[in-house]
Amino acid sequence: MMGMVTGYWVSQVVHAAAELNLAEHVAAGRTTAEAVAAAESADSDATRRLLRTCASLGLLTSEDGVHFAATSLLATLHPDSPHSLHHLTLSLTAPGHWLPWGRLPDAVRTGKPQGPAVYGSEVWDYMATHPKEAHDFTLAMVNLTAMANDEVARQIDARGVGVAVDVGGANGSLLRAFMRENPNVNGIVLDRPDIVPSAMEAAAADGLADRFGVVGGDFFEEVPAGDLYLLRHILHDWNDDDCVRILSNCRRSLNPGGRVAIVELLVGPIGTPGLAPVMDVNMLVMAGGRERDLAEYDALFARAGLRRTRVAEAGDMVLIETVA
Repeated sequence: MMGMVTGYWVSQVVHAAAELNLAEHVAAGRTTAEAVAAAESADSDATRRLLRTCASLGLLTSEDGVHFAATSLLATLHPDSPHSLHHLTLSLTAPGHWLPWGRLPDAVRTGKPQGPAVYGSEVWDYMATHPKEAHDFTLAMVNLTAMANDEVARQIDARGVGVAVDVGGANGSLLRAFMRENPNVNGIVLDRPDIVPSAMEAAAADGLADRFGVVGGDFFEEVPAGDLYLLRHILHDWNDDDCVRILSNCRRSLNPGGRVAIVELLVGPIGTPGLAPVMDVNMLVMAGGRERDLAEYDALFARAGLRRTRVAEAGDMVLIETVA
C-alpha cells in the first residue's frame, strides 16, 4: 500500500529523468551529477540526489557512487529508442494530465472529466493552447502505438480494399504501415486541419505520397468514402452517443462490402490485471470517454448499423472488425 500511495512520487522522478534528458546525457558520456547538472543548468547536489533515487528505482547503476550507467529501463526514456516512452512520460506527468488526476474523487462523484474544473476547458482545447504538451502527447501516441502498427497491418485482410481511411489518424502511422504491407492500397487520413500536414510529410518520408491523401475535417460531421476505416484509440475518447455518431458516419460512407476496423484496449472480467481498467479511469478523468468490454462494443455497433465479424489480439490492444 505504501508503494501505491507514493506512486506519484515515482511518476515525478521519472518525469524529471525525462525532462533532464538523463538517458541522452549518460549515453553521451556525461555520467556524473556534476556533468549532468552543468549540461542542464541544474543544481549539482540536487542532481546527485535525483541520480541516487533513479538508481534505487532501477533506472541507473553506480559502482563508485559518483559515475552512473544507464539500465535498459532508462533506455526507454531515450527519444531515439525504438520503444521510446520519453514523450509519453513528459505528457502524462505534465499539468494537462497531472492536475485533472488530482481531482479523481470529483470525477467519480460527478461522472465528468476534470479539465474544466482545473484549467477551464476540455483537454483538447487545453492542448490547442499548450503546443509543447500537445507535441509531446502526439509523439507519445505515435511511440505507444508504433510497436503494434505492423502487427495490426498484417492482420487486416486487404482483399477488396482500394481506399483505406484512417479516422482521426494524426500522422497516419497505422495507415502507412497498412499501405507498406499492401502496395495496391490508397490511403486517406482524416483529422483536424492543424494535424493533417504532419501526415502528408510522414507519407512523403515513407515514399507513399503518390497514393496518400489528407482531409482536414470533423469525424462527427462526415468521413470520406472508403473500403476500410481504421479507428485506433478513437472510440475510447468519447461517450456512447458520440461513438455511435462516429460509427454511423463510417457506416453511411462505407463502400459496399467494406469494413470498419477498431483498435482499442479491451476490458476483461472483473479483477483481470492490465492497463485497460486503469486507462478507463484515465478516460473518466481526462476526456469523458471510457474503455469497454466486448459486449459494450457490440451494443455500439448495433446502434450504428454494424456487426462484429472478428476479434484478434494486437499486443496489449485488440483489433475488432465490423461490417454493415
